[in-house]
Parts: sequence; C-alpha cells; structure tokens
Amino acid sequence: MTTTALEPRAGRRCHTVLNSLHATHYFSPDLGRELGTVGVTDPRAVNFAVRAAAFGAVGAGAVTAAFYNYKHELVARYVPKVWETAAPAQVLAARLRAVDATLRRLLGDEALASAEMAEAARLALRAAEACSRAARPLYSAHADLPVPEEPHLAYWHAATLLREHRGDGHLAALMSAGLDGLEAMVTHTATGKGMSPRWVCATRGWSREEWNAASERLRERGLLDDSGDLTERGVALRREIEEETDRLDRAPYAHLGPEGVARLAEVGGLFARAALGAGAFPADLIGKG
Repeated sequence: MTTTALEPRAGRRCHTVLNSLHATHYFSPDLGRELGTVGVTDPRAVNFAVRAAAFGAVGAGAVTAAFYNYKHELVARYVPKVWETAAPAQVLAARLRAVDATLRRLLGDEALASAEMAEAARLALRAAEACSRAARPLYSAHADLPVPEEPHLAYWHAATLLREHRGDGHLAALMSAGLDGLEAMVTHTATGKGMSPRWVCATRGWSREEWNAASERLRERGLLDDSGDLTERGVALRREIEEETDRLDRAPYAHLGPEGVARLAEVGGLFARAALGAGAFPADLIGKG
C-alpha cells in the first residue's frame, strides 16, 4: 500500500484558513456586547478574559507567559482583577454566544447549517486528535473544554485548538531564535503580513518608543535595515522560524492526511473568504505603516 506524503507547507496553509475563522470574534462587536452582559466592558479586559478564561482564574504572570507578545504591565492592569467581575466559566459562555452571533452575521444561517460546515467540523476535530499537550499551555487549556454540539461552533472550537497548538509551538521557535515578544512582532510586521505598528501598540501595551528600541536591537543584529525592512538575514530567520513552527505543528495534519488537509483547506477557505468579504477585520489591521 502506498501513501502520499504531506507537502511541507500544507499544514501551514490549512492553519491560515482556520486561524482566519477563529480570529473573527476578536474584532466582532458581538464580543463586547456579550462580555458586557457579564460586566466586562473595557475592550482590553475583554481581550484578556476571553483568551485566558480557559486557564481558570489565573494571575497576570501566567497570561503574560502564554501570550508572549503583550507587555506585562498591561496584562497586570486587568488580570486577575477581571475575574472579580466575571468568573472564567461566565466568560467562556459569553464568548461562545459571541462566536455564534458573529458567524451567523458574517456567514449566514444557511452556511452554518450546510453540509460543508459539518464536514469542516469533522475534519478539523479529526486533525485535533493528534495535538500534543506537552509544553503547549494555551492548546492544553482549551482542549479541556467541551466540544459544542452545533457544527459551526464545533468547527470554531476545533479551529481554536489547532490555532493555539500551532501558536504554542511558534513561541518555542521564537524563543529559540532569540526574539522577545516585541521583537517578534516587529519582525513579523516587517514581512508585510503582520499587524501594523499602530495596532500592536494599541493592543499589546507597547509604546512607539519601545517599538523603535526593539527595531534598533534588530538592526544591531543585522535583521532589519535602516528603513525597517528585513535584511537577507532577517528574511532567513523568519523563514527558519516558520519552518520550525511547521515541524512542531506537523502531527495534526499528518494525522488527517494529505487529502483531508486539502479538503479542510478548501472548505474552510470558503468560510474564511466569506467572513473577510463581510468585513470581519479592520482594513488597516495588516501592514508596515
């Protein structure tokens, strides 16, 4: 019996589709509305609460460590205080309501009830069977949560598992490359595929002066040029980081197999493009400016 090997970047391409669907709720007005029903109204508190709630009522140190690229002083301003307003279980329930409302608004009820959505959920959950808990705190915490019954929420849940699994491995690759949280953001932005400096500073707690200092450190290492673009060494380092992330994240997609990965990317891509076309993300989110 012969088997077809998984193409090296197939998992990365599939992850990109899954992550796009997962991330829609972070920019959704439905999230703020639903968290407001449990008393969490500050947008930054909402952001920390919804992603960290799977850990339980942890302190700022655990959140800073797991999130990696947020300034600790910003995290500590909201965590653990946010748990005095809403318990993690309340936050998780509100988040799921927000995800439901967001996907219904972006994709429509027909898409959510479609055979393709059910297929996407089945394939993504199958891939997640091969995720590893070891040294992956955000994935492991979310893996303890129950799988929702509705197919679109089950798909979102599976996308979240796969997203956090890859993300945890990515942080290991960044640390191995000697990039701190802000330097990692600066180099990603320099690729033209990362968040703009304005969004990084607004959401991660860094000042523009700290951004500039990180850029200077990267120039001293020969990773950025004077215009803020990646040098050849910088491009090579980012490529090495992504390849190492691919290696650490290979198991779920190898478990699903080449045909399953291709089909999940195809079907998931339909939903991701529909969400993008419906205005799921701010127009100025990505870019170097």
